[in-house]
Amino acid sequence: MTIGAILVLVALGLLVAVVAWRPHGAGPALGALAGLVVASLGGAIGPSDVLAALGAQWRAFLTLGSVMLMTTAAEHLGLLERLAARIEPRTRGPVRHAFRLTFALAALVATVFSNDAAVLLLTPTVLALLRTVYPRRHPKFLVPFAFAIFAAAGVAPLVVSNPMNLIVADHLGLGFNRYARVMIPVALASWASTYALLAWTFRDVLADDAPALGAWPNARPSLSRAGRVVLVTVVATLVAYPTMAALRLPLWPVAVVGGVGASVACLASGARPMTLVQGVAWPIFPFLVGVFVLALGLERIGVVAWLRELYARSDHPVATIGAVSALGSALLNNHPMSVLNVFALEARRASDVEAFAALVGGDLGPRLLPVGSLASLLWFDVLRKHDVEVRVATFVRVGLVLTLAPLAVSLAALAFVARLVP
Repeated sequence: MTIGAILVLVALGLLVAVVAWRPHGAGPALGALAGLVVASLGGAIGPSDVLAALGAQWRAFLTLGSVMLMTTAAEHLGLLERLAARIEPRTRGPVRHAFRLTFALAALVATVFSNDAAVLLLTPTVLALLRTVYPRRHPKFLVPFAFAIFAAAGVAPLVVSNPMNLIVADHLGLGFNRYARVMIPVALASWASTYALLAWTFRDVLADDAPALGAWPNARPSLSRAGRVVLVTVVATLVAYPTMAALRLPLWPVAVVGGVGASVACLASGARPMTLVQGVAWPIFPFLVGVFVLALGLERIGVVAWLRELYARSDHPVATIGAVSALGSALLNNHPMSVLNVFALEARRASDVEAFAALVGGDLGPRLLPVGSLASLLWFDVLRKHDVEVRVATFVRVGLVLTLAPLAVSLAALAFVARLVP
């Protein structure tokens, strides 16, 4: 192995290590910068690769940034708090009712906004709710409910539901409608199997039938005019996506219009501009550029060729691609693994079903290890800030249960749906 190849591998390991050590703030950007510096020392990457990454990803970046602005506006104007407050009446009965609704709500927010948004916005809200309505018993409920939020953001049913899927689909030419027709049924199968396993894993805690003692502190006032504008904007954006896709028009202008509309409404309500600026996870953009560039370096040292050959030799490519993508995402982080898959699948002119298999593996694999995705790293950081401890051993133990069977179920559903959907 050449020095250049060794340095590329070291660079990738450094990127993952820095992001795992500091998943919030500038951590992702610093990890990407450190990785690029190390990889460039061996000559495997250069400045032109950064320009190539920007040229390949700018549409996805605009879409992602716009979704973040809509999410920030919705949070600031209380839309998500109202959704969370709907959980409170269910706490009057057995806790499993609230658990079920939390899972469904997290799945909905992850679908409409993104998996990162579900983790960042719902986790602290639900933790606060539990401490309010279960003033004595909440310690035993915190970890199960946190896992419910994290696991509900599983297979992304819409292309905008996961930043990684958005970038991969953009590269491989998977349109919004084609993606949704295939992945919505797969996501339903994934959610059903995941929830069943979650309920089984935490069955002792969920067997508590005693009603909650506390109450949600204050009734929310009626939704403001700005809040209604943001709600309509989000709904209109979601409706416009399939229309634009059917007309073979790009999605990013719709997302940009939605982001601008929601931002204007939020500012008109009295929000400070910095509220919107701070709501965008800016470090994720240099992180994604760095991951793409390092993937170019890995391609040049033969990793992509090895993947391509592995996929080509398999008698069951959908299962192989899904499993390798899941394991690679858990070990490397799903962003670099997704870019490697893009290169490997493009080179072998892969079918759409093989591309979807890579996406399914990339969505579910991060449940195995904390470093597997930005969402999982953000989840750990939110829990730390709210004094909830989840040991890595616990994450891996629960993650094995929530990954292996749902991955098999999801890939089987994908194979079935792919035969039915043109």
